[in-house]
Amino acid sequence: MTKDNKNQEKAAQEQPKNYNFKVDEPRLQKQWLDKGTYKFDPDDTDREIYSIDTPPPTVSGKMHIGHAFSYAQEDFVARFQRMLGKNVFYPFGTDDNGLPTDRLVERLNNVRSARMDRTEYIKLCMETIERIKPEFIEDWKILGMSCDWDIYYSTINDHSRKISQQSFIDLYNDGKEYQKEAPTMWCPRCQTAIAQVELVDKDINSKFVDIIFKVEEKEDEKVVGEEDLVIATTRPEMLSACVAVFAHPDDERYKKFFGKKARVPLYNHLVPIKPDPRADPEKGTGIVMCCTFGDQTDIEWYKAHNLPLKICITKDGHMSEIAERYKGLKIKEARAQVIEDLKEAELLIKEKPISHPVNVHERCGTEIEILNSKQWFIKYLEIKDEFIARGKEMNWFPPFMVHRFNNWIEGLQWDWCISRQRHFGVPFPVWYCEKCEAVKLAEPDQLPVDPLTDKPKGKCSNENCGHDKFRPEKDVLDTWATSSLTPMLAIELMKGKPCYDKLYPMSLRPQAHDIITFWLFNTVVKSHLHKNTVPWKNIMISGWALDPKGKKMSKSIGNVVEPRPVLEQYGADCLRFWAAGSKLGEDLPYQEKDLVTGKKMVNKLWNASKFALMHLQDYKLGHIEIENLEYMDQWLLCKLHKLIKSSTETFEKYEYSKAKQETEKFFWQKLCDNYLEIVKDRLYNPEQRGEDKRKSAQFTLYHTFLDVNKLFAPIMPHITDAVFELYWKDHENARLSKSNDKHKEIESIHNSLWPKYNEKLVNDLVEETGDKVVEIVGAVRKHKSEKGLSLKAEINVLTIECDEKTRKELEFTMGDLLAVCKADKIDFDGKGDIEVSEEIKLKIDMKPVEKKE
Repeated sequence: MTKDNKNQEKAAQEQPKNYNFKVDEPRLQKQWLDKGTYKFDPDDTDREIYSIDTPPPTVSGKMHIGHAFSYAQEDFVARFQRMLGKNVFYPFGTDDNGLPTDRLVERLNNVRSARMDRTEYIKLCMETIERIKPEFIEDWKILGMSCDWDIYYSTINDHSRKISQQSFIDLYNDGKEYQKEAPTMWCPRCQTAIAQVELVDKDINSKFVDIIFKVEEKEDEKVVGEEDLVIATTRPEMLSACVAVFAHPDDERYKKFFGKKARVPLYNHLVPIKPDPRADPEKGTGIVMCCTFGDQTDIEWYKAHNLPLKICITKDGHMSEIAERYKGLKIKEARAQVIEDLKEAELLIKEKPISHPVNVHERCGTEIEILNSKQWFIKYLEIKDEFIARGKEMNWFPPFMVHRFNNWIEGLQWDWCISRQRHFGVPFPVWYCEKCEAVKLAEPDQLPVDPLTDKPKGKCSNENCGHDKFRPEKDVLDTWATSSLTPMLAIELMKGKPCYDKLYPMSLRPQAHDIITFWLFNTVVKSHLHKNTVPWKNIMISGWALDPKGKKMSKSIGNVVEPRPVLEQYGADCLRFWAAGSKLGEDLPYQEKDLVTGKKMVNKLWNASKFALMHLQDYKLGHIEIENLEYMDQWLLCKLHKLIKSSTETFEKYEYSKAKQETEKFFWQKLCDNYLEIVKDRLYNPEQRGEDKRKSAQFTLYHTFLDVNKLFAPIMPHITDAVFELYWKDHENARLSKSNDKHKEIESIHNSLWPKYNEKLVNDLVEETGDKVVEIVGAVRKHKSEKGLSLKAEINVLTIECDEKTRKELEFTMGDLLAVCKADKIDFDGKGDIEVSEEIKLKIDMKPVEKKE
């Protein structure tokens, strides 16, 4: 070993021996915050702005593994775009005005909002949120998110409430909102109206029962007899609300009954029997009772046939007065009792157990009811085609996700109900005249306003009234009515700044596939109605994190993986490495083996970089012409720049998993397993191989490890920045300052520029020849292993049988081939007996050695 070699090893030993994520990750996170590594510059309009509509996580407890999964993926994009040199607008918000936060406050404080004074409860909510929010946000920082944490909003703070209330006022003044007493989807548990977007289907076990209705036979207006009419239903408890019976007009079985009346069992009131094409002859017995309201079809019949309104279910999920003897029973209790009473009255023919899908409230899983109540709505059923057209204006990644968007719009049956009967939320900026009931809106300078504690300005808006006494609206806005404004909530923080007009439409909306119908669609609605444009240019849809068996995680099942223990055991980079394994839009099971693989990746990147660093201590930065580089150095750089081109293209299409896989494959197979072994002799023995050949290897090591760390940086930000600090940071600043006296110091790999593809380094012949060298080296290694020999075992003569063209190509690599194979001589004239490929055969004449034990 030369004196220079010893000095290099000594210098390398002075660097940290191991990478300790428990020390380095928090150190780097603090360093990024202190130095403003990810700060957005609102005054810089020269650079292209890349703006991200960051999903505000719901303040409902702690981060779960699904959060870590999807937020890491959006952060890959933010980091990549920043390294392209763009001014990245990456805010962070929290969604803390919705029902989940409501439930959390009740649970943490052991209270029920319905039993508290509203003002006191709101105060408790705000205090609880402020208490738990710092720790909640800390989870995202520990994950390594590169948000600008100073650009922050909360969906319940004054800033957001003002924007949300102004949105309501603007839409009302534009005639796009209305208030109406109408059938409304209602959650008995949450005791609030809900929108169609908040429904999910859930399979439940129930009973299909065949019930006898009596049809009166009359002659000369006198009842002369009765005929049985059998109706099948899953909701016998709603018999008291039955207002009509329907069958298809073409159903021959029931034509004779049209125009007659049926007597409702147990209640004995008469209802008309009517024809309507919406009745399905194939369902049940083909004839159906219409109750107000069992489903959407009941509503349609109620409106079309001008039927009476009878509500048999209360807002808290019990039977009402019209249910008579069943009043006060819970719905399922009443259902069971009605079935028993029908049996006793011999009015039930049969009952059949079934499992069928029903609509439930996605937040609490309670079966929804349809009740008549006064609510606020946004009109959009009449402009569904306009929303589908907006969908076509945006780029969807993956493209097929637009079909979910379109299918949802085509299936819409309700206008958007935006009022909720809760204490906590963004209040409607509305009062009502006590004399004429006219709506009185808040003035812009009053916002944000709470009608329960604030007074309106002026008199009644009705010119013919002029009254000055008002009662406040007690309902609050649906949380999605505010969350659908997230682009505006974030961008309005920049009002008055030079960047303001360049932020909308935003560059990207990242989100999971399950809320396309929630957050995504509603944001498109608000953007279309307010700004007559799309809210974003691109949409990136992620999947779900599943449990190890591929099932959706659920607290009730007990298969939820908490990220904090994972982060403590493996670190953020390993968790992010796992998250990068999912193809865009696809679900990914959580497998600990993927974290173990990530840990190996982190350790190998550190150790391999340290090896390179050891040989770069005396490296003088400079340019070497491509043709003056050694052939295998050219080969590696050719592979590297093909990777750079591919990785850039895949990241631009948001295919981070493909970029990760290709970079990982290059790092392990091309760089570590082959190239480093091939060039070791040149690095360690310049006195035999020549200093120029060593400098060629150093040049290649410097640029390859710099670029590989950059390619990994969006996915594994901590280890790559730690490696960058060891050597490349100072040398890159020195190199760039020489060529540019205005060079701004690079403080982190994340402020450096993404590797630039150099087409001149891509040479098909060089690549093909290098691949053949790797094949030959692999065959020699395999031969030695099969013979039980050390890979350092020496070879007398390595015979390579090949054609003349291949021979000439391989002669450029003779020095490296001899060294890595430990061969004294290479013979191209002999015959081989070991087939490497169709073009190459080898014969290996080993020196006598002792077999390894």
